[in-house]
Amino acid sequence: MQNEDFDALHWAVETLEHPGLAARLANLVGKPIELFGRALPAGASEVIAGATTRGLNAAMTVALRTMRGQARSSSPFLHRSLAAVSGAVGGGLGLTALAVELPVSTVIMLRSIMAIAQGQGEDIESPETALASLQVFALGTRVGEGGDALGNGYFAVRGALAKSLTEAARFIAERGLVAEGAPVLVRFLSQVASRFGIVVTQKVAAQTLPVIGALGGAAINYAFTTHFQDIAQAHFTVRRLERRYGNAFVRGEYDRIRESFARRQAA
Repeated sequence: MQNEDFDALHWAVETLEHPGLAARLANLVGKPIELFGRALPAGASEVIAGATTRGLNAAMTVALRTMRGQARSSSPFLHRSLAAVSGAVGGGLGLTALAVELPVSTVIMLRSIMAIAQGQGEDIESPETALASLQVFALGTRVGEGGDALGNGYFAVRGALAKSLTEAARFIAERGLVAEGAPVLVRFLSQVASRFGIVVTQKVAAQTLPVIGALGGAAINYAFTTHFQDIAQAHFTVRRLERRYGNAFVRGEYDRIRESFARRQAA
């Protein structure tokens, strides 16, 4: 592996195995992540679950439209800025605005993710790339963040989603651009939502804290979008290296780097 590719993989491993959104949010609001949930009112989990599903469905629509060649390129900073504006609304109006704010933020992030994918050599008119972009929303949390008990590690998450992603991509390729409500797509999005909802809960809890308000909501959404841009960059870096060097070789190097990180942390 060339030095520049090894350096890129090293950064990707650190990003994917230690996403760090919880720390970013804790620094913004000045409280540890464990205290966030106390800010949520009764019934918040149902509201968050519904908004998460609507957000991912909206993102799926964008992904399918992108496959039709309707994508518009723009800078990562612009996507973060747009997300910050929607976050200001969420911070100012609280949980009641989530049903509108989260789908908007998710679509903004999906556009940025697909631009990152294209920059890493992905064919954004491919069903597999569209779904791999949506997969990014499942890659941003780890054990210890919000009580995630769904499996740990980047390749563990990819493995858990692999079958449903492949089936959904094949379905789209064979049937053409189908309705987003097709069962095979619903199954894939449900798996993504089970993980994405964890980080959405963290974001909403941080925005709900009394000291936040509109300005804090904008900062939180900016950090939220930056987080998923970093995850996307790392994810599609791994995929680019897999195309170049082969899946088995990259997986072996990835695991070796991850184990090296673990040894240094234990020392």
